Amino acid sequence: MRVGDMAIGLILPSKGEGTGPESLDAAASAVSVLGWNSVWVTDHMMVPAGDEAEEYGNILEALTALTYVGARHERLQLGTSVLVPAMRDAPQLAKEIATIDVLLGGRLTVGVGVSDSGDLAEYTNLGKAARFTARGGYLDETIALWRHLWSGSTAPFRGEHHVLEDFTFLPLPPRGAAIPIWCGGRSARALRRTAELCDGYHAAQTGPEHLRERLPALRAAVERTGRPFPTVSVRARVKFGARPGPVYAIVGDPADMVADVAAFAEQGVDELIVVVEGSRPEQVEANVGRFHREVLEPAAALVSRRVRAGARSAAG
Repeated sequence: MRVGDMAIGLILPSKGEGTGPESLDAAASAVSVLGWNSVWVTDHMMVPAGDEAEEYGNILEALTALTYVGARHERLQLGTSVLVPAMRDAPQLAKEIATIDVLLGGRLTVGVGVSDSGDLAEYTNLGKAARFTARGGYLDETIALWRHLWSGSTAPFRGEHHVLEDFTFLPLPPRGAAIPIWCGGRSARALRRTAELCDGYHAAQTGPEHLRERLPALRAAVERTGRPFPTVSVRARVKFGARPGPVYAIVGDPADMVADVAAFAEQGVDELIVVVEGSRPEQVEANVGRFHREVLEPAAALVSRRVRAGARSAAG
């Protein structure tokens, strides 16, 4: 399933009451049958009690859940949306990611981010509070460290947070240092990090109008580096019948939702990754199916008609 040239992915239901192997399998099976491209996992580990715990308190560990799904659903591409290396440890993540790439045949895209300014409590719970103010620099160094290790280099690596002098790192991932790394975030620094270090930009809480404003800044940053323009992806929640709120989601009646999805495709988004409501198998299956029938298929037809009309107009 594509809307124009835009692939479609799903955030797996790895959180919430009822999540487990049945939910993961139901979600992956549903999108595989419908021809979607990919499945993704969200990364939280130990959020504090309160509002955030209602959303992320009951959540499967991201890489473990993704490995389970990837082993059972061989057609699907896999991704993280997003890992936060500063909450974990970069060398161990390098090994875990390389292992997944070896075991699952090079299907992994690693979305990374620095987390939000309100996440200090989770850093503290994980014993990483000292990294919180340096989390951006830690992420930059993590990317460099991963590339170094995955390339097979045995030269020393010396950074602010990691010094590797005498090490062996095997087996290497099938794609070596070319495992795609996508940068999440909405800040100017996230755009610069994408342009300078990453292979893709992974936007969340971002509607078509926000993306329209942000892409020129990304293009300018990439032009300054001379690197290839990155893959552009958008993560968005799907809420049938809901009204627009302070945080962007694909909402409204199906016609409103079709317009947004078509707008993303026409702006050059390479992949739209959606979060449907529900965590139980029957909920996920129903909501994936409804979004496919009522939004994706009409959006694909709309974009196709507009392309044909544009071609006719250009021809004379």
